[in-house]
Amino acid sequence: MSRLALPLAASLLALAGCSHEPAPQTPAPAPTPGEPSAAVMPLEIVETPPVETTLDHPDVQNAAEVWLAMIQGAKRSIDIEHFYISNAPGGKLEPVLAAIEEAAARGVRVRLLADIKFYLRYPESVDRLASHGVLVRKVDLRARDGVQHAKYMVVDDGDAYVGSQNMDYRSLEHIQEIGARVRVPEVVAAYARVFAQDWWIAGGQVAAESPETKPLTIPARFTFGAEEVRILPTASPKDLLPAGVPWELPELLARIDGAERTLDVQVLTYRTKMRNGTPWPDLDDALRRAAKRGVRVRLLVADWSKREASLEGLRELSRVPGISIRFLVIPQSSSGFIPFARVAHAKYMVVDGKSAWIGTSNWEGDYFTVSRNVGLFIDGKAIAGQLARIFEDGFGGTYAEVLDPDRKYEPPRIE
Repeated sequence: MSRLALPLAASLLALAGCSHEPAPQTPAPAPTPGEPSAAVMPLEIVETPPVETTLDHPDVQNAAEVWLAMIQGAKRSIDIEHFYISNAPGGKLEPVLAAIEEAAARGVRVRLLADIKFYLRYPESVDRLASHGVLVRKVDLRARDGVQHAKYMVVDDGDAYVGSQNMDYRSLEHIQEIGARVRVPEVVAAYARVFAQDWWIAGGQVAAESPETKPLTIPARFTFGAEEVRILPTASPKDLLPAGVPWELPELLARIDGAERTLDVQVLTYRTKMRNGTPWPDLDDALRRAAKRGVRVRLLVADWSKREASLEGLRELSRVPGISIRFLVIPQSSSGFIPFARVAHAKYMVVDGKSAWIGTSNWEGDYFTVSRNVGLFIDGKAIAGQLARIFEDGFGGTYAEVLDPDRKYEPPRIE
């Protein structure tokens, strides 16, 4: 079924256009008669609802549809950086892969970056694309005990997608996910710069391919209806940031510390220790500070967090007055158990109902300090409000389960 982009899109007669700092830009063109307003939306929230659940929002586009539209509309270039690619016959990823092959066949330059560790686990689809003219490189962060965990795409240097969806058939059908499509030039340029640096590094640091270093004009601003929206692209880790792209962690901490009334967070997993056992209290301390000053803090995590490594920190956090934690439990498919699926994998935050974060990082230290990830910060009530509604549907819905800090949990079957 065809979907609209944002609930308030129907109430807008035309988009007021984009004005980015430091100087105003030419407004975006109004849609032609009969053309969906989504065609000129600078920013759209995108989701994946697991099939056979009630988590779908009819006014929010699905990632499978958005990816396909972006790829089929590409005229010059498609740059894809994903953790891995895993396909299945008849799944929703197959049309996406076919569209990538078709784009390469019609002369679009298609480049793909994948994590080398997970390429070794899932080589088939990457090799398939390479055999159809896609330029492929692998990012190797094993020496630093990290991975290329980002999930984003840049098309024609003017259209980008970032979100929690892996390029996996399960992420388009059997996993709850959140992302965003962005058509704001400054923001797209930042993601393109991350890709350029990673492509350069994965290719053995060829000097001719070194990324640009001219200033990026971010954060960017655009007018959405009567509201000015501010958006900031970010990346991790700190020591692998291209020039001009800010580190994600300080931005997250600043927004948590700036919360005045409410703070709602959904992530796959939450841990207060690095994977090597070193304490990592950065986000935990920030949430505690927020609760102490009277902010209502709610955290929604996947049932994969019923494993002890995550439960340790979650139990202690749930005992803090003002902090509520729930699991989001996705029921198994009627077709039977699916490995690494039927889980809530979204990663986003809403602050005071007026600002938000969407990212690819779980809330564990390694994602911000050793692995490649990207994120997007949005200051604007309309978009934050839409994410807030999605959060409420999860936190207050039938799939939510209150965390009991004194209960012994049985970890769910994952593989």
